[in-house]
Amino acid sequence: MIETAPFGRTGHESTRVLFGAAALGAMNQDKADGVLELLLEFGVNHIDTAEGYGDSELRIGPWMETHRDRFFLATKTRERSGDGARANLEASLERLRTDRLDLYQCHALSSSVELEQVLGPRGAIAAFEEARDAGRVRFLGITGHHCGVLREALERYPFDSVMFPLNPLQAADPDPALDYRPLLETAERRGVGAIGIKAIARGPWADGVWREYSTWYEPHTDPATIRERVRYALSHPIATSVLPSDVRLWPAIFDAAEHFEALPLPERDALVEAERGRDPLYVVSMQPARQAFGPARAGSGA
Repeated sequence: MIETAPFGRTGHESTRVLFGAAALGAMNQDKADGVLELLLEFGVNHIDTAEGYGDSELRIGPWMETHRDRFFLATKTRERSGDGARANLEASLERLRTDRLDLYQCHALSSSVELEQVLGPRGAIAAFEEARDAGRVRFLGITGHHCGVLREALERYPFDSVMFPLNPLQAADPDPALDYRPLLETAERRGVGAIGIKAIARGPWADGVWREYSTWYEPHTDPATIRERVRYALSHPIATSVLPSDVRLWPAIFDAAEHFEALPLPERDALVEAERGRDPLYVVSMQPARQAFGPARAGSGA
């Protein structure tokens, strides 16, 4: 069975890999049921989905009617306004066939302008807090690829979790906006549950190349390399890492998680150095902050 680790200050112990349910977005129910059975077999106890992941929430819904207490259930919204986030939450709960979420996340925050929207008086965080106060959501989180903005978000608001890319290619990127290390330090200092994504990313798909796997990025496929990259990710102070959206890549990941041993720092550094100069996964715009959507909510600096 896969070991667990504390998920920040939530009190939950997450399995070292969690199910990123984007994999279910285009599946029929029978195939999705087989995938979810695999989670039970390996003891994965944390599911993460989003309203934008196709039919993912609909595929999970029948399982929540019978297995709700087996899983820490999280979903996400890309809405930045309070009204939009409220509407998304209601729809997600209906599709997931549950009356409560363990974690509701602001999805894919990509600029400090968006952060101003989210934290503003009519922003999504107001809806998040209302849902938490009503017992419909337990914890509040944030996700994205722009690590600089995510770090600012943690400094300004007491989010319970943060999700971000963590792999050697990301560590080798010279763009400070994509450096996860300062973000991870802030998360650890504040007791925020940290979730790594894209542990086995090899790089962006090349133009015109047949995409053999249903992953946003080109993945490593050699089992030994996959195990090495999972070890790299889990050797950082994160609670868990998200499984890729192609189940064919899972066996080596499960093996690495079940037999996890921390990768020594020199070996981690060598993996990063080997990625220097390669094409980055992301190109972000360092859009400056502006107070266009009102001041941050009172107490947001806690």
